[in-house]
Amino acid sequence: MTNQNLAEEAIELLKQLISIQSFSKEETQTAAVIYNNLKASGIEVERVGNNLIACNLHYDPALPTVLLNSHHDTVKPNSGYTLNPFEPIEKDGKLYGLGSNDAGGALVSLLMVFKSFYHSKLPFNLYFVASAEEEISGKKGIALAVNHLPEISLAIVGEPTEMKLAIAEKGLIVLDCVMHGEAGHAARKNGKNAIELVLDDLQFLKHYRFDKVSEALGEVNLSVTQINAGSQHNVIPDRCEFVVDVRTTDAYTNEEVVRIIDEAIVAEVTPRSTRLQPSGIPVNHPLVRTAEKLNIETFGSPTLSDQALMPFLSVKIGPGKSERSHTADEFIYLNEIHQGIEVYKMLLNNLNLE
Repeated sequence: MTNQNLAEEAIELLKQLISIQSFSKEETQTAAVIYNNLKASGIEVERVGNNLIACNLHYDPALPTVLLNSHHDTVKPNSGYTLNPFEPIEKDGKLYGLGSNDAGGALVSLLMVFKSFYHSKLPFNLYFVASAEEEISGKKGIALAVNHLPEISLAIVGEPTEMKLAIAEKGLIVLDCVMHGEAGHAARKNGKNAIELVLDDLQFLKHYRFDKVSEALGEVNLSVTQINAGSQHNVIPDRCEFVVDVRTTDAYTNEEVVRIIDEAIVAEVTPRSTRLQPSGIPVNHPLVRTAEKLNIETFGSPTLSDQALMPFLSVKIGPGKSERSHTADEFIYLNEIHQGIEVYKMLLNNLNLE
């Protein structure tokens, strides 16, 4: 099948997916559509929850395995929509609809590429996973699916990157912090004001810079994003709570970042989770060298994807543009899907993991 035919089929499938509500944890119907699409092509599919898993026909356990992955869940449409988010509208070379850009374009492009290579004998095995719950980093998404995969040498994750290759991705930690004081009467100004006590910690977090800087991702970023204290105007607050959003890099593990912050500030620090780890791939990896030969630009990504839950090497690349994700009247250009299929195929055709 030609790239043109693959793109046409991909676009029709994407229209079908757009028309189905598939918020995170509600992907049952889109999972069925993807399952049926693969089965109709004679491909065996394993369904694990709302994750779909398929393997190339000539699987050889002696060969390395490459995973093609993207997700089929979406966020909920925001209030700025002027179009029906569940109506696929093709206009002026664009396809509008919720999930068209994030990450429907990448998903259908990777699916068509997998199908085109299904019968081929490659120097590596090829797996395809359409994952659920990516938008919430859920435990029943890729985190569940990886338990049903063989050893993976490399994952190619489909997200909107304008077909640039993200060779590193920032991780995420959310810290719940509490400063304790002593309650008192505001008129007498007795007690220990937790709001005043927390000021030094907030200043420290505003100005602190981690020693190690990632070559691909730059600095670890800290942002205090929420704060709450006090019950009424005449009571000195004995507790001040604040939240820190931390975007981590491959220069540190998430656990190291938590320890450094915990030792540096007075407030109690509790991470909600450390599971969303940063990721990176060596610049001399065969895929990166292949991308360079094909004049594919590389970069470090500040946005989170299923890579954060993959315990193996991964990169991120796909049609569409990250800035369009989660916006009103989301769209993808049709020619971006054509380009996505072409570039994915070139990468795989030129890749040698030995």
